[in-house]
Amino acid sequence: MEPLESVDLDRVRRAQLNLQGIAVRTPLVRLNLERAPAEIYLKLENLQPIGSFKVRGAGNAIASAPPDKLRAGVITASAGNMAQGVAWSARRLGLPCTVVVPDHAPRTKLDAIERLGASIVKMPFDDWWQIMLQGSYPEAEGLFIHPVSDAAVIAGNGTIGLEVVEDLPLVDTVIVPYGGGGLSSGISIAVKAVRPEARILASEVETAAPFTASWKAGEAQSVDYVPSFVDGIGSKSVLPNMWPLTSRLLDGSIAVSLRAIADAIRLLVERNRVVAEGAGASSVAAALTGSAGGGTVVCIVSGGNLDRAILARILQGEVP
Repeated sequence: MEPLESVDLDRVRRAQLNLQGIAVRTPLVRLNLERAPAEIYLKLENLQPIGSFKVRGAGNAIASAPPDKLRAGVITASAGNMAQGVAWSARRLGLPCTVVVPDHAPRTKLDAIERLGASIVKMPFDDWWQIMLQGSYPEAEGLFIHPVSDAAVIAGNGTIGLEVVEDLPLVDTVIVPYGGGGLSSGISIAVKAVRPEARILASEVETAAPFTASWKAGEAQSVDYVPSFVDGIGSKSVLPNMWPLTSRLLDGSIAVSLRAIADAIRLLVERNRVVAEGAGASSVAAALTGSAGGGTVVCIVSGGNLDRAILARILQGEVP
């Protein structure tokens, strides 16, 4: 596996070429809110073909792989969005795809994975997390594409950062939902190469915020993990091989409550007619706390794959 430190601006620009015809160049729009702590913009990755930014990393990883490595198909471990990204990219090329998911993965995402033709292996969260840590699943044949700690995936994610600085050259802060660090590190590499003074902040949910705890402690930490409707981010600990990278590339972290995320989801629907999943709305919830400061703030709305029943409850003012 390539060293993660090998990802630089040139690598991200090559990923941008690889993703032509695969990933959508998503719009950057102003949050329609009169009284906000900053000039808040939304990078709408929920508008990707699979409803999530993951098509970028998955698409670039497969496009970058030697053909002989793809003959037996591809494998990934994901709660849903990376699974869809890998499955969607595999289907384009006629490749078999196996997806290992934790047992709390939402039905909406599992249905989408099956529609894309992938085989699903479900297992308890602790067993699934071990696959994430070891970066392999020997029980199935094929190229394992790690959803986070893969140089090609990080480079693909970085194309979002390139688009942000192209569309908003004077951006002050970018807030990125933190699941494992692959999205935030890719975006940071791209943004800071073009605008070094910009800050990159993580957003997490308080019920599972290992990066926030690690940032405060100055070293990798484990935390209590409580599953919630915010299923696209959150874990028991930071990935050991990602912490050196993200602790260097990021400038801080903001953890927000389930209530704040539910409120942000409802606000996005009401004001911008945007449907975001919990992870995608965490960046907006973080910006609305004011902790990211003023100036120009971009929130990465990382995905929109939200169960309709959960969305209905949130629109009624509930916290699922």
